[in-house]
Amino acid sequence: MAEHPIEGLMTTAMQSIKDMVDVNTIVGDAVQAPDGTVIIPISKVSFGFAAGGGEYSSCCVVEDESDDEGGKKVSQKLPFAGGSGAGVSINPVAFMVVGQNQIKLLPVNVNSSIEKVLELVPELFDKVNETVRKKITVRKEIKNGETATQIKKEIENE
Repeated sequence: MAEHPIEGLMTTAMQSIKDMVDVNTIVGDAVQAPDGTVIIPISKVSFGFAAGGGEYSSCCVVEDESDDEGGKKVSQKLPFAGGSGAGVSINPVAFMVVGQNQIKLLPVNVNSSIEKVLELVPELFDKVNETVRKKITVRKEIKNGETATQIKKEIENE
């Protein structure tokens, strides 16, 4: 069975998409900063594909009057008409920063305030713990008979 013309159009379009989009398009090439930090871009890739065509049927006949056999009807197959197309959209989503004994994902979207708050939660807990420990220490020292002035000086010296 002969290959249909639409198959060639679809194969060409799909091969072009395959050549354009691969894993390196989504997770980009790493870039190293002078301080040793490595920055890796991460993107979102979307693509669409469409193909279509029409073939005139062989039922269309044209009367060939110049035929020697008395103007006999001759069937003529008209050509195939079709097209295909594809579109690719690449949008940066985030940058992964690896270095200084930590890994951070920095989103490109400005509306990521919730993510920023979640990143600060561990630091907030550390500060609250430190403050509570200092207050407990101060109370224990007051019970042991130290004056408030002495405790303030010790805290300032830390």
